Amino acid sequence: MDSVDADAGSDDRPPPPRGRVSLPLVLGTAAVVLAIDQLTKWWALERLQTETIDVIWTLRFNLTFNEGAAFSFGGDGYGPFIGIAALVVVGVLLWTGRQFQSKLGAFALGLVLGGALGNLADRAFRGDGLFDGAVVDFIDVQWWPVWNVADMGVVVGAILLAYVGIFREPG
Repeated sequence: MDSVDADAGSDDRPPPPRGRVSLPLVLGTAAVVLAIDQLTKWWALERLQTETIDVIWTLRFNLTFNEGAAFSFGGDGYGPFIGIAALVVVGVLLWTGRQFQSKLGAFALGLVLGGALGNLADRAFRGDGLFDGAVVDFIDVQWWPVWNVADMGVVVGAILLAYVGIFREPG
């Protein structure tokens, strides 16, 4: 056995440094959530203006507009404040999200980011002034506030981020 073969099996080297969050996974996930959210909202605006579609059991598609915060808290007049708060949240997510090193953490961060950007786009572009637009909601289970795909991304992503934060999921 020569010295090259002996060195190849040695475990004396330190492990490679752990990487940071996978930016392509974060941005790719965010882009997919944002695209699906905006496409489904476009569909809802086109199809649900004059009708409600019963899907199964209590699930139906019913067009509503949310001018408040999550679950319609806040109401009229708070749109610009909610929009600015959403921008701050996106910034904080991007800043603190660098700590997540796992693929699950990157995916979760992308879900939250895509959902936040989807609802932020509604506030920014579906009104007459700065962030005074309403968020398009259309998924109605009739026993919970009406929601959309962006809301799903935020909630599922936040749950996954909490899991990753608590259990320090490996990369």
